[in-house]
Amino acid sequence: VVSYAVPPQEILSKDSVTVSVDAVVYFRTSDPIASVNNVDDAIYSTKLLAQTTLRNALGMKTLTEMLTEREAIAQLCETILDEGTEHWGVKVERVEVKDIRLPQQLTRAMAAEAEAAREARAKVVAAEGEQKASRALKEAADVIQSNPVALQLRHLQALNSIAAEHNSTIVFPVPVEMFGAFMKKDN
Repeated sequence: VVSYAVPPQEILSKDSVTVSVDAVVYFRTSDPIASVNNVDDAIYSTKLLAQTTLRNALGMKTLTEMLTEREAIAQLCETILDEGTEHWGVKVERVEVKDIRLPQQLTRAMAAEAEAAREARAKVVAAEGEQKASRALKEAADVIQSNPVALQLRHLQALNSIAAEHNSTIVFPVPVEMFGAFMKKDN
């Protein structure tokens, strides 16, 4: 079995993105007589056909398809190569797409896009949290407004949290109702 590392091929995808792709092709001479009679140099010809087959097969795919369907692409290349070299007495055993490299500028752009998407999701989550918090505050305000005892309980909670802070000076807010009682006595 001969293994041939297909040198990196610059390929223009179906959606006009230039990528660099390399692969490995494993093949063997299955019919030595056909290998000598039907082609000048079966090994060299198989290598050239491997390069063009890889370029043609990947050129029909979009970038997303290239990245997600590597096994299917390798299988397609293997089938095309095997059919193309059969009359040369060569049997293609396997094709593997080793690496698909994107241009550095595209890699940076994709990373920036992914970062922007993450930030957008974070903003949506934060906005939903703000919305829930404002609903809870409105519900609390409605309860306090409808029940004066709830306001006094909230007042006591505030005093309790102030006392827990170990401040040396504690200011007790006086309820407005008490001022009303003082004002009536003076009149």
